[in-house]
Amino acid sequence: MSKYMRLLVMFDLPVVKAEDRRAASKFRQYLLGEGYVMMQYSVYYRIVNGYDMSKKYEYRLNDNLPEKGSVRLLIVIEKQFDEMRLLVGDRLPNEEKVDGNQLTTF
Repeated sequence: MSKYMRLLVMFDLPVVKAEDRRAASKFRQYLLGEGYVMMQYSVYYRIVNGYDMSKKYEYRLNDNLPEKGSVRLLIVIEKQFDEMRLLVGDRLPNEEKVDGNQLTTF
């Protein structure tokens, strides 16, 4: 049985120097190219199908890390992600509530 999971990538990258801004932009573009969705500025997530696929994307992420800054990866199952509460603000336009067996569509 497959289990959907979310990979959450959270990062804090330096952007003072031009070369650092380029590296940060390149990293963000990499994430978007790999199918990650921006949840908040510097927080991106991606849906994967099972542990093996999560490891595949973790290895790929490791191969594309910027040299400076802080990057963290958190892997949660879909049920845990669904339990997240929005405390302040509005849902993003790309977030929809869907029924039971479907994943959030973007």
